[in-house]
Amino acid sequence: MLKIKKGDTVRVIAGKDKDKEGKVISVDAKKGKVLVEGVNMVTKHTKPSMQNQEGGIVRQEGPIDISNVMYLKDGVPTRIGFKMDGDKKVRYAKKTGDVID
Repeated sequence: MLKIKKGDTVRVIAGKDKDKEGKVISVDAKKGKVLVEGVNMVTKHTKPSMQNQEGGIVRQEGPIDISNVMYLKDGVPTRIGFKMDGDKKVRYAKKTGDVID
């Protein structure tokens, strides 16, 4: 089970976009990659199609390895753990011990 989910706020901790923050758009569990809003922007050349009449050059987010992002809890990067809350498995911030969801 992955520790980072769609909608989490994360900080990039390695690579060309180090120290940038953003919201997770999508998670690819099989490849271990995440798409983060405004991070790792790549240019893609698109042909004109029914959806995009113009075509041309489009800037969009590229995938980042999940190991290169860290969860932010109240603006502070923290590792994530799992624990049992009654009979429910929950994520918690290891730095503060607060339950995330």
